[in-house]
Amino acid sequence: MSRPLLLRNARIFDSLSGKLSLASDVLLRDERIVEVSPRIEGPEDALVTDLGNRVVLPGFIDCHVHVNAVHHDVWQLSMTPPSLITAQARQVLEGMLMRGFTTVRDAAGADYGIQLAIERGYFRGPRLFIANAPLSQTGGHADIRPRGVKEFICSCAGIGLFPALADGVPEVRKAVREQLRNGANQIKIMAGGGVASPTDPIDGTQYSLDELSAACEEAAAANTYVMAHAYSPQSITRAVRCGVRTIEHGNLLDEAAARAMREEGAFLVPTLATYFALGDEGVRLGWSAEMLGKLDRVKGAGQRAIAIAKAEGIPVAFGSDLLGHMHAQQANEWRLRAPVQSAVEILQSATSVAARVLRQEGKLGVIAAGASADLLVVDGDPTKEIELLCHPERTLIGIMKGGVWEKLNNSLS
Repeated sequence: MSRPLLLRNARIFDSLSGKLSLASDVLLRDERIVEVSPRIEGPEDALVTDLGNRVVLPGFIDCHVHVNAVHHDVWQLSMTPPSLITAQARQVLEGMLMRGFTTVRDAAGADYGIQLAIERGYFRGPRLFIANAPLSQTGGHADIRPRGVKEFICSCAGIGLFPALADGVPEVRKAVREQLRNGANQIKIMAGGGVASPTDPIDGTQYSLDELSAACEEAAAANTYVMAHAYSPQSITRAVRCGVRTIEHGNLLDEAAARAMREEGAFLVPTLATYFALGDEGVRLGWSAEMLGKLDRVKGAGQRAIAIAKAEGIPVAFGSDLLGHMHAQQANEWRLRAPVQSAVEILQSATSVAARVLRQEGKLGVIAAGASADLLVVDGDPTKEIELLCHPERTLIGIMKGGVWEKLNNSLS
């Protein structure tokens, strides 16, 4: 058993109420928070760190990442050896951790092996919730084959963003069961068209109602849920009416679709950072005119979708959805949401709301007794100035995951 840690003089962000405390103490032992109080005497053998009245946040949660998307070109990624993808993912994971993301939900591509590598300490990175392969109909968003190409070329052994193509209810059921057999924490399904896919319209719907319902039924039978890629109002409405729990992206959300989401208790997981990154680089990356046109259509709509969801009372979680070298732009998501959400709302999207998405209430995204000891010490007050978090290399002076300091400024040691 490790020695307890006692953190003194912390201004704690309550992610449920959205308020900052006065200076408080936090007692930690064996990866968990034991007590939070204005003054803790603590055990005699405790290691004491004075945080100097700095703001302390729960570790952040990004609900839409692709840790194995080590290249922006999914077709090229499919021809990359799995050993090389895994080696490159190590840098992606560490980068996320150093931006304060102590937990991430992978939206397809990561497998049980990389999850174990983190848990066993081979890789330094966030706690990982995996979906394994995304389910796609033939010609759907994850079907990366260019027109005229009949077969997949894949040396990646199923990691990266390689899909599980499934058509018809029996195939969908089998594909969901296969992801669950391989340790999926949630199921990812493509319910509508996408930007980076070569053959589907952005406002198209994908999968029949029976297929969508079958996927949700199988996930519920395993005590988990379905996350769905969807942009258009129709694809969003169809998905949530069939039981989908989280809508990923949702840029073209309208008021009617938002009402359907609220009625079904669904979450919205916007991913603004990826569109702005691709807007800067799409031409250089060789995207087709069709793909760039789809990008233009959704790029400016994401903030409006958040505003609509907010007005309807839909919980909005934090996501980024970046690929390849663009992972470095993950922290831009804080800035991009500021026109339509307050600083506190954005912080909650990456803490308490995100924990609800993961069904980890009380365990992640909060600083409270019994929760995982995931803490961020900030130089400044992000509840008033969210853009502080766009520069984590300067403003995050302490990063703790599971009771272990992953980063600690000399002024705090």
